[in-house]
Amino acid sequence: MGKLGPCSAPATLYCYAEPGSSRTRAGGSVINKQAILGSLCVAFVLYSVNVYTRGTEASRTAPMSDDARHGQQVFQDYNCVACHQFYGLGGYMGPDLTNVMSNRGEAYARAFITAGTARMPMLGLAEKEISSLIAYLEFVDQTGTYPARNYQVRWYGTVSQEDDPR
Repeated sequence: MGKLGPCSAPATLYCYAEPGSSRTRAGGSVINKQAILGSLCVAFVLYSVNVYTRGTEASRTAPMSDDARHGQQVFQDYNCVACHQFYGLGGYMGPDLTNVMSNRGEAYARAFITAGTARMPMLGLAEKEISSLIAYLEFVDQTGTYPARNYQVRWYGTVSQEDDPR
């Protein structure tokens, strides 16, 4: 009968030694365990390369113009994000402005910024500030579509949007 004793296999504490044999077994051959471990390591590396390289390209939007940067500053100075949102993030009193330029147009946005509404104050902006704010809204409109329509979740965890302008 075999003898139970300390094992040289790293994953087990005790192995079964065959009578008359100097070799011990830990529930399977060492070669099979090494092959499985090697296969898992190769699969991990290939999966990691796939996940971290596919679908991670930077967006191809044009850089923000000086006029749009000034509009961004106006947006921040008047704390527009307290009521409005970009990509669903921000205040909830006013509408999401992510795609207001492509959905409603410049005249619509200019009218609301200039005259205000019952819920939006008339801010008394100068024409230069209004034009800059319009340029900023046009820049934001080019960065994507919100809410996402026609999206696809891939098996490796990334999400792509079919109607995204990028």
